Amino acid sequence: MPQSPPSLTPADYLKKILTARVYDVAVETALEPARRLSARLGNTVLLKREDQQAVFSFKLRGAYNKMTRLSAEQLANGVICASAGNHAQGVALGARKLGARAVIVMPVTTPQLKIDAVRELGGEVHLHGESYSDAHAYALEQQKLHGMTFVHPFDDPDVIAGQGTIAMEILRQHQGPLDAVFVAIGGGGLIAGVSNYIKAVRPEVKVIGVQMNDSDAMMQSIAAGKRVTLDDVGLFSDGTAVKLVGEETFRVASDLVDEYMSVDTDAVCAGIKDVFIDTRSIVEPAGALAVAAIKQYVETRGTRGETYAAILCGANMNFDRLRFVAERAEVGEEREALFAVTIPEERGSFRRFCEVVGQLPGASRNVTEFNYRISDSKVAHVFVGLTTTARGESETISKTFAAQGFDTIDLTHDELAKEHIRHMVGGRTGLAHDERLMRFVFPERPGALLKFLSLLQPNWNISLFHYRNQGADYGRILVGLQVPEADDASFNAFLRTLGYPFIEETDNPVYRLFLQA
Repeated sequence: MPQSPPSLTPADYLKKILTARVYDVAVETALEPARRLSARLGNTVLLKREDQQAVFSFKLRGAYNKMTRLSAEQLANGVICASAGNHAQGVALGARKLGARAVIVMPVTTPQLKIDAVRELGGEVHLHGESYSDAHAYALEQQKLHGMTFVHPFDDPDVIAGQGTIAMEILRQHQGPLDAVFVAIGGGGLIAGVSNYIKAVRPEVKVIGVQMNDSDAMMQSIAAGKRVTLDDVGLFSDGTAVKLVGEETFRVASDLVDEYMSVDTDAVCAGIKDVFIDTRSIVEPAGALAVAAIKQYVETRGTRGETYAAILCGANMNFDRLRFVAERAEVGEEREALFAVTIPEERGSFRRFCEVVGQLPGASRNVTEFNYRISDSKVAHVFVGLTTTARGESETISKTFAAQGFDTIDLTHDELAKEHIRHMVGGRTGLAHDERLMRFVFPERPGALLKFLSLLQPNWNISLFHYRNQGADYGRILVGLQVPEADDASFNAFLRTLGYPFIEETDNPVYRLFLQA
């Protein structure tokens, strides 16, 4: 793969960007104000909507520009690339436009959604290896064997120039004050193109690179003064999960990028939600890195009245990841705090704890999650989620619980708790005699849970409780109640009085397998 010579300057790249051929397949995407996010931050946030491209990503710009530079003979021999995502679709679409054969090598672990998307664009998919590295090595072998042209996803001057057209559009669309442009970094092709154009045309505008904290190859390379290969990368933001940045992209970034930032998974999930609130569109994790970084930048610098642009670089999100994103977004924004609370294992203590929640200082709070299973005759350990309105509130809440006699551990920033333990509270117990298991549906409004608890007879002990706010109009809870057989009639009357739809699950085989002793 040809590398750019050291003499290739920002002025040279400016010429390449101005003459790049991208609009046969790409569109000039909108630069939209994120009005609600801007109002919250006290700064103007502009969203560059590369998620609106035909392949839902900016990648087709660079791939197509590269292929338009090939000779007729090279196009006749076809192109090849290794990719498990957005670059693959860009190459396939560009090759179809140019009438060339496109071979896309993808790891065998690639989701079927992405395989089907490439095939629909006319790409020949070859599945090989367990990782991108395996697919990349195989693609290079096939390129030599068949005389095809390898289209690199980022480390190529023509690919970099194609991506630089995004910056050209931003500066044309917004000619007023612009303090910084935030750019996600994987291999570095996007930020190399953007920084070259901005520094040639408006050098006063900062270019800020953003990486995941578990995939920060560029940041580590810049700090070391040479390219650093990561042993492993996080896969949540798969669009930026690169172990080694490009040689040319590293050279450009070293010279032109003003600053680097890293963000974590929760911050990115919150960024995805912010974009959705303003645009009603769902971007992929890589597409939200820039938004997450702007929020972090404003919080740490305390800026007001500035203008920032965030490049939403892609929206190829697997649908089954949305549940995880929605759950972690609240914690990422610190609109939800998580706690492990110890309460006395005695009748009425659960209700007393809920009353303490209702009396917490600050804005009214809702219980977002409550997981509990009886396991000890003296104390109960419960997993609790509560709504919050500002960062740092979890520490204050924790101290309030402790002052009321409830030993508390703040789990808001505990990865094990957020990822796994919240789903594993429970199990078998020999203490839950006379237990009846009930599923209830009740209106999701303040006081509904307390109403339920107030109607319980004192001699019916709660032995299991699971509730999670799903953002719907109706909440769903699973409750285990120890009801002596002699109380069956009064318990059935209680169910009728309550007025909430319910289903008894006491005879459910799943309950017997996993929750009964």
